[in-house]
This record gives sequence, C-alpha cells and structure tokens, in this order.
Amino acid sequence: VQLQASGGGLVQAGGSLRLSCAASGRTFSRYIMGWFRQAPGMEREFVVSIRWSVGSTAYADSAKGRFTISRDKAKNTVALQMNNLKPEDTAVYYCASRFEYSDSAVYEYWGQGTQVTVSS
Repeated sequence: VQLQASGGGLVQAGGSLRLSCAASGRTFSRYIMGWFRQAPGMEREFVVSIRWSVGSTAYADSAKGRFTISRDKAKNTVALQMNNLKPEDTAVYYCASRFEYSDSAVYEYWGQGTQVTVSS
C-alpha cells in the first residue's frame, strides 16, 4: 500500500489549500481514509476521516466548518479542502488508512506528509 500526499504550501491566514492523497496497492472499498497533522513540538492529531465505501465522514472540532474531505473512487484519491486557514493549522499533514472492520482503530498505512504553513 502506498499513500502519496501532496498539495501543501505556504498561504496567508484566511486562505485556502487543497491537499490530495493518491492511494495505490490495494482495493480500498473497506477502508477508512484519514488526515492527521503534526505541528512542531506537538503530538500528531486526527483531523478528519472518510469511509471509502459510503463516504461518511468524521471531523475534529478544529476542522469542522472549515475543512472538507472527499474521495474520488475512479482516481483512488482523497482530497482535503481547507478554507479559512489559521496560523494554528500550520503542521505537516499526513494521509493514512485503516481497515474499516479492524478491532483496532490504529491506522496501518501512512503517507509521507506534506507541509502546510499559514502565515499571519
């Protein structure tokens, strides 16, 4: 399984970025795809997830109303649209996946991360 994240960059506060995660190596129909982020000196935190099969989503409070996750089954990609970005959104963003019916909520597969920097 390979997850390739892209789309990070430098943006001013209030701006937008769209991250993309290209997934390959298996069929993801029974997987949950998630985005996490890790700011300098902080622990990695959950941002948002989507069930590949039905498209249901879950958002961290910090992402609600500003971020939107979506998946494109034909292209095997997951996108994270981030609007109204704030300096506190600055972090390395990772896409990850886990089997939907696993007994554990631990994400098994991780991409390499993409840097998002929001200037004030």
